[in-house]
Parts: sequence; structure tokens; C-alpha cells
Amino acid sequence: MTGQVVQVGGGVYLLETEAGTVEASLRGRIKLDDAHGDRVVIGDHVRLKRGKSAVTIEAVLPRTTWLVRRTLGGRRRKIVAANLNRLLVLVAAKDPPPSLPVVDRMLVMGESGGLDCVVVVTKQDLVDESEVDELLRDYSTAGYPVFSTSTHPPTGLDRIKDLLCSGSSALVGPSGVGKSSLVNAIEPSVSLLTKDVGRRSRSGRHTTVSARLIRLGCGGYVADTPGFSDVGLGDVEADTLPACFPEFRPYLGQCHFRDCTHLHEPGCVVRSAVERDEISGRRYQSYAMILDELTSG
Repeated sequence: MTGQVVQVGGGVYLLETEAGTVEASLRGRIKLDDAHGDRVVIGDHVRLKRGKSAVTIEAVLPRTTWLVRRTLGGRRRKIVAANLNRLLVLVAAKDPPPSLPVVDRMLVMGESGGLDCVVVVTKQDLVDESEVDELLRDYSTAGYPVFSTSTHPPTGLDRIKDLLCSGSSALVGPSGVGKSSLVNAIEPSVSLLTKDVGRRSRSGRHTTVSARLIRLGCGGYVADTPGFSDVGLGDVEADTLPACFPEFRPYLGQCHFRDCTHLHEPGCVVRSAVERDEISGRRYQSYAMILDELTSG
């Protein structure tokens, strides 16, 4: 029997199978492999064995995509979800203030895990339309699908719902940007726990306590994962980083030096594209900062 993990929390694994929803525990050998807590994650397809009194997870089947994060300065990766179709990176237009370098890092995580990435601005009602356009400009130019939305009043939710109803998606973003509020607005029966952004710190409190793969009424799945307040780079390496910036891809392999870092070498077509404003200078600076982090460790 096989199944897909739809919730992980407190050492209990909830799975969807052809026979219905079941709870399972880890087989001893897998439990040893799970010492870091990411051997079995939401979205995983697993092989199960039904005993007289319990169901156990016997093996994890190969993953097609994965979402990996790592705290800044940290050395150990953490797999958040597997086998998802897309990553929605959320950034609030205001409250908490938007941090585009954080958005860039989350997009790198999604790209490195093989996920289709989308950028969503939440709380658009708190700023002028021109400010939303400014937030999204670099990402639209880079080729990402971009959306803007708010839950109070409901705006742009139908477009997000259409997206989420196809396949499986993960919602990520700094704490307080409204991940749970967005899911609640689209699927009220889910009733995810939400809290206001702290008045003093202006940063959101983490509100998601376990990882869940939620089936929407329209048939899609949404992975609700704990909020990010300190974002690292997952599995990306220095030599694969350029390909994680889609606006770089048309130029890769054309530089004078095969091992060009796109920072200082002569004959770099990526830097030339930046100088011609074909690649956003701000996004290029994010690339340079991430590459420095990867190579200085």
C-alpha cells in the first residue's frame, strides 16, 4: 500500500491512501534516518505496511521536487515539503515592510528545488497601486507570474484560487505577510490559526505549528508551512546559483570564461545585460550578495 503524507506533527504522520486517510508511524530504520526531522515530509509518497494494530511507513519513494530552507548562517538544511508543483512567494505591501532580498532568497530556494515560482503581493489595500507595481516590476521583468491581492476587502482572490486549484502549491513568506489569511479567505472551512502583526516589533508571530498539505474543495492542494523570519538558501551551490535567476538563463554559457562568476570577469554577458537594463540591477545585487555568502563560508 502507498500513500501521500498530508500532515506531520508531534511524530504523527497523516496520509491519504486509496483506502482513505490513515495515521502512521515511522519504521525503526527510517526513524534512525529521520534524526534531523526531515526524512519524511508533507508531500512525500511513501510505502506503507499495515500491521495488526498500526500502520508503519516502510520507505520513502523518490521525490520529483523539494523545498529546502536553512537559517542564515546555518549549516544544516531542512526539507519542508516534497513533490509539489509550485511555490507562491508572498510579500506584504506593508505591515510588515516588504524585504525584496528575502523574496529573492525564497525564489532561489524554489528554483533550486525544481518548483514553478510565483510572486504574490498581499495587503495591497494598504498602499497605492503604483507602489504595488513597483514591488512587482523586477519579478515580472524576470519572467515570474505576479499577482496582487488583499483579504480585507477581498481583492484578487479568484486569480489566486484558480492557480491553487491546479496541482499542489506551497505558500512561503516572512511571518505576518498573510499566508494563513489568504488560505482562509479562499477556503474558509480550513480555519487556519492567524495572529496580528506585533505592534512593537512590526514582525509577525509564527502561527503555523505543524506542516499540512491541505486539500481544497476545488481539488488542489496547499502546503501550509511555518513562517520564515530568517531565511537561508537550502541546497543551492555557488555554481548552480546563476541558473536560479531566470533572467540570467538566456545569457548563461555565453561569457568569455566558462567558469564566469558574473562578478568581475571581462567578457561577462550577464553584467553587460545589467548595464543595458535587460537585467534588474537590484536583482543582480541580490545575486552578488547570495554568491558572496555561498563562497565565503
